[in-house]
Amino acid sequence: MKPIESFPRAALGFFPTPVQKLENISALLGRNIYIKRDDLTGIGLGGNKVRKLEFLLADAKAQGAEIVFTTGGAQSNHAMLTAAAAGRLGMKAILVLKERGVTACVGNQLLERLMGTDVRFVDTDDYADIYAEMDRIGKELGRPYYKIPCGGSNALGALGYVACAREIAGQGLHFDHIVCAEGSGGTMAGLALGAKLYLPGTTVHGMMVDTDPFDKITPALMRETAGLLEIAPEITPADYPLRDMCGPGYAIASKEGNAAVKLMAEREGIFLDPVYTGKAFAGLLELAKEGVFAEQDNVLFLHSGGAGGLFAIEM
Repeated sequence: MKPIESFPRAALGFFPTPVQKLENISALLGRNIYIKRDDLTGIGLGGNKVRKLEFLLADAKAQGAEIVFTTGGAQSNHAMLTAAAAGRLGMKAILVLKERGVTACVGNQLLERLMGTDVRFVDTDDYADIYAEMDRIGKELGRPYYKIPCGGSNALGALGYVACAREIAGQGLHFDHIVCAEGSGGTMAGLALGAKLYLPGTTVHGMMVDTDPFDKITPALMRETAGLLEIAPEITPADYPLRDMCGPGYAIASKEGNAAVKLMAEREGIFLDPVYTGKAFAGLLELAKEGVFAEQDNVLFLHSGGAGGLFAIEM
């Protein structure tokens, strides 16, 4: 296996992020529920994208890029964090976003304005149009550029969550289950592959907050990431159990997600968001009620950030 350390990596985050027991929610559910605080990764408002960007932006620097493009919805956490991280590394970020959702100067749009980020909207639902627009802008500017896909979810970005699984393995407690949001695929794919490598006996559950075909995206990304590591593990659906928590639609709050956000805030003083982590934690609550977790199991919830959504998405 090729060592993760052999890949260029920019030092952006504060790692390891803490793991803490959710004492009040554990008592409520009668299960041992823990949280991995990847909302505290140390740049912007924190979040899971920092781990991916460490690998992606290091690759951009190695290729001599002066401009970094990425995309997502109007309130994309990934886009905001890409702008913050690129600026720290001396590169200019240009965000080519879908003109969908809340485009007003609130939430992540406000943060991008504070950073002086070049934000451009395209009225399309097709990412092929977005990537074509990046190429057009890049050629017009005549400077070397690097394109990061939506969510940073390619094999190189997913390495960040393979490394996270190894980090969890070194934090002193065995987890029978890990639960995370799945919105573009890279976090789930990296964690699921990392669990196969570093967390024997751990099942990673993906809570789908979008309608993309994650049953195909997840194993494909796992295999591509494994290829970077020069390994070829057997990957089956048991390695990436998925659950539909999208509700009324991507970036639209759900009743269950809102209740989960409120529960976490009231019982633990921790803030989730209505687009990703609220829906994902609602999925964890459903799994607990259905008896998926045994009484003695240790369950870890990955808090992947997204606080900006609380100040932009109607709940």
